[in-house]
Amino acid sequence: MPDQTTRGIIACVCGAIGISSAAIFMRLADVTPAASAFWRLTMAAPVLIFIYWLTARKKGRISLLPSMEEGRWILLVGLLFASELFTWHWSVAKTTVANSTLLANMATIFAALYSFVLFGERFNGRFLGGMVLALGGAALLMGRNAELNPAYIPGDMLGLLTAVLYGGYIVGAARARQVLDAPLLMAGTAMVSGILLSLPLLWVDGPIFPVSSEGWAPLIGLALIAHVLGQSLIVYGLAHVPAALGALCLLIQPVISALWAWWLFGEALGPIHMAGASAVLVGIWIARQSKRQQIMKAAG
Repeated sequence: MPDQTTRGIIACVCGAIGISSAAIFMRLADVTPAASAFWRLTMAAPVLIFIYWLTARKKGRISLLPSMEEGRWILLVGLLFASELFTWHWSVAKTTVANSTLLANMATIFAALYSFVLFGERFNGRFLGGMVLALGGAALLMGRNAELNPAYIPGDMLGLLTAVLYGGYIVGAARARQVLDAPLLMAGTAMVSGILLSLPLLWVDGPIFPVSSEGWAPLIGLALIAHVLGQSLIVYGLAHVPAALGALCLLIQPVISALWAWWLFGEALGPIHMAGASAVLVGIWIARQSKRQQIMKAAG
């Protein structure tokens, strides 16, 4: 039987595989980035509420409404997630997908920084080395497509802001999981984020609704695969691993995104891509081993 940390890592990695499909579904959608973010949460919310209702009834929870403490965590995490999601979608519209994704992956650094400053979490040299290796691998995977262009500076700044917010979301969700079950946190934050993401639609130009019935398919995939499946697994996993390690596991996303692009769009995978993917996987493994040693040392 795998220990809790291993289960958490597996959940985060599988969740990262799920949310790696988000960029593909966004690319296929025929609505604005802001609208796709809104539909992602709006279409996911009923499913997540139903899952929460089933689990709450099974556990014999008397009230389906969150307590005051649970509500505060839901509002905080929902606000962070809505802000991160809107900022990332806006960044994609203002710069290249490669630039936006590369900068957003810096969330690993900010999650580690928040964990250190706010909660005193310590990291040994092996963990930091694994993090640097994994980040370098992610940069190799996407760096060839990144562009240094003054016209992209606003979008690049939004990509960096996405990393700041997503790092906060990861740490916030990990802390919230000490108080809330995953189904309640997912259902509650989907409702909060969906409401917040409806506001930009009032002033953003472009199509909000798909122009054809087939146009709903990418949005359904975005809601069910990227959010209900992928994000739920990440939130579950964050209860069993330190936030910084969970964020590091999410660097598997560019590896899977590269495979998606190769399979669906015929984008070639060269030696540099393979080296980057290997560096990400080895970096995650090194960081996992360092955390295992820290846990064993503390237990002994």
